[in-house]
Amino acid sequence: MSTSFGDVDGGKVFAAVDIGASSGRVMLGRASPSTGVTLETIHRFPNGVIELDGGLRWDFDALFAEVLKGLAAAASVAAGNGERIASIGIDTWAVDYGLLDSEGKLVSVPYSYRDERSRMMVERVHAAIPPERLYATTGLQFLHFNTLYQLAAEPELNGLQALLIPDLIAFLLTGERRTEATNASTTGLFDAVSGKWALDFLDALGFPRNIFPPLIQPGETVGTLLPSVVQRTGLLADTEVVAVGSHDTASAVAAVPASEREFAYISSGTWSLVGVELDAPVLSEASRTANFTNERGVDGTIRYLRNVGGLWLLSECQRSWAAQGFSQALPALLEAAAALPAGGPQINADDPAFTAPDNMPDRIRAAVRNTGDVLPDRPAAVVRCIMDSLAAGYARTLADAERLTGRDVGVVHIVGGGSQNRLLCQLTADATGKPVIAGPVEATALGNVLVQARAAGVVTGGLAELRELVAAGTELVRYEHGEILAAQ
Repeated sequence: MSTSFGDVDGGKVFAAVDIGASSGRVMLGRASPSTGVTLETIHRFPNGVIELDGGLRWDFDALFAEVLKGLAAAASVAAGNGERIASIGIDTWAVDYGLLDSEGKLVSVPYSYRDERSRMMVERVHAAIPPERLYATTGLQFLHFNTLYQLAAEPELNGLQALLIPDLIAFLLTGERRTEATNASTTGLFDAVSGKWALDFLDALGFPRNIFPPLIQPGETVGTLLPSVVQRTGLLADTEVVAVGSHDTASAVAAVPASEREFAYISSGTWSLVGVELDAPVLSEASRTANFTNERGVDGTIRYLRNVGGLWLLSECQRSWAAQGFSQALPALLEAAAALPAGGPQINADDPAFTAPDNMPDRIRAAVRNTGDVLPDRPAAVVRCIMDSLAAGYARTLADAERLTGRDVGVVHIVGGGSQNRLLCQLTADATGKPVIAGPVEATALGNVLVQARAAGVVTGGLAELRELVAAGTELVRYEHGEILAAQ
């Protein structure tokens, strides 16, 4: 997405650092009540896990170097257009963290949630705090890699502080330690009702009460840039780092271009986050049994959702096929998959067996065999299985969300990378029996920029008004149940 340049609110522009589990980007955002919000991609870079010291970790030094490189490029572009970057917002994936000592130094390279170490901690954590009690306070979906299980695997926490990944990046930019609330709500140590840390859980697990820095809300200022960052990027010293929905899904949901109240959303990327937006958490035993999560959204909303498998399955298959010498472009793969008949084999796309990398096509075929079916050894058949399985998972999750909340969803919004996948969008409309509206692709960065722009006074209003700005500047595609999908 790009924009024409001009003097928007005195030349104020906003830098969005938006990092997912497989790639990251630095974007410049421009917003105004009259023209809406637009983005310019400045710098894209890969992200991924590395094997180090017997575990799967993030190459965090390289990641932060890319952030600085992107911010320097953004500063140059803005200056060349007579603009100034008023603030920086940071969003990433959830649950992972870095441990800092009292001097602010990382004691080790941050682990990835894909590492297996946290699985062994689940029983220990549940022995201290039963799952029913955990859910009644945090409302958090059980995932073995949630932050509390990862922290339980640490050999030592005394004298250390955990900064979630976007907060760690903000610290390295400003020297200020804070924990942004939407991401805090994914840790399993956050009270879903009070919006504060669940101190009794920290005590029960033997974690220091100050294991996390103080909370900060989207729209509040973390701090201004350190001199070393100013020198490396060329940004002005008074450039602020502003807290946004630092859990990338929180930013993405803030930018869902919904005009209806009774909508559902699917933030479709490496993972799929499928749910509805509520004013208060649902902490019932039925909700826990269905494994739904209550995470904070922008403006105090609740993102009531369930993690479903995502396009990680597809990207990992492509990686495996490329290593074997087969590198057919994705549009051709999807077209071949769309030509296959409906009713083929499916898998449980969010089975933990698919969390780790490597040999994804083989693991998918093995999962199909376990159902008593057979999946042909052809890429198109594997891709169709993934797409059918994701759509079916979306439909089951949305039906459960309607049942548990008493809502009757009228339309499904798909945002993120999956909104470009026409086969997935059409299959979702067919599986749910509801219209699907696809777009925007860069919802996360749009939500990031809009929270910054509102904090700066460039735009005003609540989520409804912010979403109107997104809808005004986005080409949306509507899919109806039973439509025939044209060629990709």
